[in-house]
Amino acid sequence: MGPDRGELACGWVGEGRLVEPAEILAAADKLLAEGPLRGRRVVVTAGPTHEAIDDVRFVGNRSSGKMGFALAAEAATRGAEVTLIAGPVALPTPVGSQRIDVESALQMSEALTSAAFAADVVVMTAAVADFRPAERAPGKLSRREPGASSLTLPLVANPDLLAQLGASKRASGRGPFLVGFAAETNVSAAELVTRAQRKRQEKGCDLVVANDVSVAGAGFGSAENAVTVVGADLAEVLPLMPKDHLAARLWDIIATRLPPQQTISQAIPRATEVAHA
Repeated sequence: MGPDRGELACGWVGEGRLVEPAEILAAADKLLAEGPLRGRRVVVTAGPTHEAIDDVRFVGNRSSGKMGFALAAEAATRGAEVTLIAGPVALPTPVGSQRIDVESALQMSEALTSAAFAADVVVMTAAVADFRPAERAPGKLSRREPGASSLTLPLVANPDLLAQLGASKRASGRGPFLVGFAAETNVSAAELVTRAQRKRQEKGCDLVVANDVSVAGAGFGSAENAVTVVGADLAEVLPLMPKDHLAARLWDIIATRLPPQQTISQAIPRATEVAHA
């Protein structure tokens, strides 16, 4: 690894620094990793999207991106080739992940469409805004302008990125193992499972990870989370725990359900399709 770039002992700035020990450890973990994720191509979306109202304001949500970043970090540690598509969050890039920063739902859609072609697993933790302003106002809107005592903001629907991936998988009969996330509020445990199963079927997911973000200490911005993992024959409750621990538990569940890895001969047509896409 390395050398890294930065301030050197001689006072110059350039290549020559030792790579941080945490990065060396993570790279060693990835190199020595064994198990079903080794060599798999994993795409994780994380964080919110910001939909511009004008040059300084946006429509957004409270997602911190912590769950998605934890999932990306854990997948990389297990030997996966990880692409992390991140909305606007203030989090460091997990070691071993290739990060693509986006701001809006349309930008995330573009990045995801490209990355998902070659993926074995796509995990959609991002809280993508359902709507965006119909038009972005130039400059900064001001209440000092004539007639600006109130503001009507027309919204239009953003594309449903999870549903698009699911529809493509259904139409072609192949595609990545697809994991969706469902944030609910003030629901019973039984209703949480019911809604997650409905979403899994409607969106064409293999698994849906559902959580009640109104529960104290869990959900948006928290360091911990509690979820229920729902599949065609699965409804497993994972209690409140740190998000990095939860990420490990989720990958344990996902890994046991992945199809066998493609052989080189099977992968050639897929690579050709990506090249021509």
